[in-house]
Amino acid sequence: MSSAKTTQKHLLTILVEDYFHVGAFENLIQQRNWSNFEPRYEQNTIKALDLLDEYGTKATFFVLGWIAEQNPGLIREIVARGHEVASRGYYHRSLKNLTDEEFREDLRRTNKAIEEACGHKVLGYRAAEKLSFAESEWMLNVLSEEGFAYDASFLPKVKDSKTKRFSHQVHIDGKAIWEFPYSTLDLGLGLLPISGGNYFRQIPYTLMRHAVRNWTQRQDEPIVFYLHVWELDPEQPRISAASNYNRIRHYRKLDKMEWILRENLELYDCTGIADSLGLKEDVRVQSSKSKVQRPVETAENRNSNIKNTNISVVIPCYNETDALPYLANTLRAVETGLVENGYQPNFIFVDDKSIDGTLKALTELFEHKKNVDILKHETNRGVAAGIMTGIRAAKTEIVCSMDCDCTYDPHELLNMLPLMAGNIDMVTASPYHKDGGVRNVPGWRLFLSRGASFLYRRVLRAKLDTYTSCFRVYRRSSMVGMELNESGFLGVAEMLGRLDLSGGKIVEFPAVLEVRLFGLSKMKTAKTILGHLKLLSSLIKLRWFRKSDAITPSITTKKLNVVSANSTELN
Repeated sequence: MSSAKTTQKHLLTILVEDYFHVGAFENLIQQRNWSNFEPRYEQNTIKALDLLDEYGTKATFFVLGWIAEQNPGLIREIVARGHEVASRGYYHRSLKNLTDEEFREDLRRTNKAIEEACGHKVLGYRAAEKLSFAESEWMLNVLSEEGFAYDASFLPKVKDSKTKRFSHQVHIDGKAIWEFPYSTLDLGLGLLPISGGNYFRQIPYTLMRHAVRNWTQRQDEPIVFYLHVWELDPEQPRISAASNYNRIRHYRKLDKMEWILRENLELYDCTGIADSLGLKEDVRVQSSKSKVQRPVETAENRNSNIKNTNISVVIPCYNETDALPYLANTLRAVETGLVENGYQPNFIFVDDKSIDGTLKALTELFEHKKNVDILKHETNRGVAAGIMTGIRAAKTEIVCSMDCDCTYDPHELLNMLPLMAGNIDMVTASPYHKDGGVRNVPGWRLFLSRGASFLYRRVLRAKLDTYTSCFRVYRRSSMVGMELNESGFLGVAEMLGRLDLSGGKIVEFPAVLEVRLFGLSKMKTAKTILGHLKLLSSLIKLRWFRKSDAITPSITTKKLNVVSANSTELN
């Protein structure tokens, strides 16, 4: 350590995580959905590596264990370019959500992933969030017992000892571990972090530049810089469901970080933490040659009772360019699950005259697949019209419909399909069922939807908890001849209402409704409320007076325009 100080080198730390891992979105994005997002961490990490190569600078890269397992080649690339790889934990979980033993297991799992990827021992750790000495200093004991040489997780407070504001060694039960806290500026009333990240982007850099320069001129201890690789990616996808606060926190001034990094690399000589401790030459470990023995799946050991049931999945799309990469990744996993369970899915996308390039994006993403048809409407007609277009184009008796934005988990189709037994005509997802749920959905939407369900329950025969869900499984023969008065969101409720009043059998499946992550809802609240009241009036007439206004078909009977190359013409 002393040799590092005499060289006047500062410490540069890079956090390898993606835009969908971050704490700002943890209430919106569950870990099980990470694989559905368009990953950008690799290109951003390579960008960081190229920048460091340009200035001949080395750094410590704190990497999620999840990334090390997903992309061991990237870990090897970081090491091959002369940098240290350390632990950021496996799933970017807050220490507050882990017990002592869970924390220990998280460390071991992450180390295993990193060390098997690059053959170097993990020496350092940085937690997913900044830690307080008063609340979390206990974790240093766990780190020292697990063989870590240093930690870099703590943000000192003004009440902490001044020695804790700088790198220092902690002795615990005969073991020693270095702590490298975030560098701060004492403002008298509190300590302001001046290490990087959000603070560099949000605060005028003239002030931060002065604070950093003041530190380097007055302190003997190295300043600890940090940045996330996603901060070098101004074009990253936007999570539209995030609060205004979190959108500012995450997206504001993303174009600022690259030139700040360049300026600091010009001004200051930096290195990684293990290098500053003189430990880098001792980090090689024997890579495990024994690979995890995964059970080999063969045709023989699959369930011999699997039936090849052909189904269609209809996905209406209107201005969904932002959501399509997420949808494509999700459908890849959904298709695998369906096939493994005996279903042969065909996907029917219906572009509802989008004006944002959705049709072009659909073609680029899906046209090469043999089990995909892409249809288009010549005018914008609404989500129910899109579903009916897909049902009529389907060549299977079982047809599913789902939202393009995946507000219901499409993997639940596997649990909904078996309910289409006997004389059932429709299975509909139900977030308001006692076993269902909603997550992060705006209150106004819940109020509207619950209120509509209350009224439909009093008009229709089927006493359901939810009547407005687009996530359904249909028996095609029960739906294909149906004519709707409403072709938009209201038509989704009308489909269920008309099926119910014609004697159709409908069952609910408890499901969880989540807020859409990409793009904006197309629902117009006032118009939808008035429309539900009008639709209820029509259904009342249909049920009790057996008459209704003359129906004007909303679904064209003209030949559908098939744009995918692998589609057959439809009549």
